[in-house]
Amino acid sequence: MYQSMNYGSYPIDMHYPSMGLLETIQHCAVTCEHMTSMLHKKGMLEARGEQLAHLRDCADICQLMVDYLARGSVFSKSLASICAYICEICGNTCMQFPDEASQKCARTCLNCAKACKEFAEY
Repeated sequence: MYQSMNYGSYPIDMHYPSMGLLETIQHCAVTCEHMTSMLHKKGMLEARGEQLAHLRDCADICQLMVDYLARGSVFSKSLASICAYICEICGNTCMQFPDEASQKCARTCLNCAKACKEFAEY
């Protein structure tokens, strides 16, 4: 009854998205939340204000994206474009810091941006 489609490397059932896409986006949200907590605990609020702001925005948009995908919202593809944009900005911001956690977060965000972009453009 449901039409199955392939969004890049993420096969998607139009009613239920693939677990791969959901896991990618969810992993990004969790990674950004963890990074935010780590920076707070290390007292790096002023030194990394822009990074913290982007991390919060990225975590929030990714969680919203997971919610939209999980319920099969007709707005999922539109939101995926915004999610990809925010994840890319967050990833590029994190990439500017040499610490291992920021570099890992950057890779996670950029991977999520790519996945969301593929989903949105299909």
